[in-house]
Amino acid sequence: MNKRVITLGEIMMRLSTPGHERFINADQYNVVYGGAEANVGISLANWGVSTAHVTAFPSHDIGKAAMQYLRFAGIDTQYVFFDEGRMGLYFLENGAMQRSSKIVYDRFDSVFANFDPAKINWEEIFDGADWFHWTGITPAISASAAQICKDAVEAASRLGVKISGDINYRRNLWQYGKGPLDIMPELIAKTNLVIAGLTDFENCMDIHEKDYISACKKAQQKCPSIQYISTTYRDSVSASHNGLSGILWNGEQLLESKSYDMTHIVDRVGGGDAYMAGLIYGLLFLEDQQALEYAVAASVLKHSIPGDANFVSVEEVSQLVKGENVGKLLR
Repeated sequence: MNKRVITLGEIMMRLSTPGHERFINADQYNVVYGGAEANVGISLANWGVSTAHVTAFPSHDIGKAAMQYLRFAGIDTQYVFFDEGRMGLYFLENGAMQRSSKIVYDRFDSVFANFDPAKINWEEIFDGADWFHWTGITPAISASAAQICKDAVEAASRLGVKISGDINYRRNLWQYGKGPLDIMPELIAKTNLVIAGLTDFENCMDIHEKDYISACKKAQQKCPSIQYISTTYRDSVSASHNGLSGILWNGEQLLESKSYDMTHIVDRVGGGDAYMAGLIYGLLFLEDQQALEYAVAASVLKHSIPGDANFVSVEEVSQLVKGENVGKLLR
């Protein structure tokens, strides 16, 4: 296999109410750690891909616990930095039936948001790397985080490392005086695989199209480095019951995956990250249609697993793609 992927992004402590309790009546919280980019890295590490994550944690026991979580998940942590400050948090209330899930963020002024870009040697980090993954969350956090992301994308592009970006437009994060159109186009211009829906195209690339293929073509005209564009379609019947499928534009045609009916969702957080990881894995090792099917199946399985990360094997994903051993008791 011998592939190496680098991911970049903030990791937060996730505090979720037990079961489906509401914030107002919860008297305890379950703790895990998660972040969109790290979730991608964990999936890839679980599938046998050498993966390193670049981030910054507070230099106290909580930061050390978060790093141990990454190590447990198989992530190379040699590029995890420690500094004075706080850990970003987010709180999750899992919905059920017709009641939606809710997330409350408490990530302002975190160590990662304030980290000095000059402390990161991207030439060293990308030595031997095949792929770099970023998301639109990082440049939205702060000016320094945006600079870190820009430095990383420029270095990866210069060194011939493939780049993927989940645009992941988060309106509420852009609070430091810059908007997505000030920052994102320059990052997207050097990216080879982009995850974006029509709203993301509008807010981050100033592309206003009602048809997805038209939007993809216009994005490639603006940014010739883009080779693939993808997104998922989610049909939310209720918080517990969703349909899921994916599409992939490869520059010539729009590929469509089969659809899945997910009737008893355990945890939907991280489903998009599982999809992203599946696409990276698929485009490294499989044909385009197979890559798309693998990505959607990986995301479906994530919905059955509590926490942010998708702890499933290549075999489990591949079996779901083939429709084998679905829901069986395996002994």
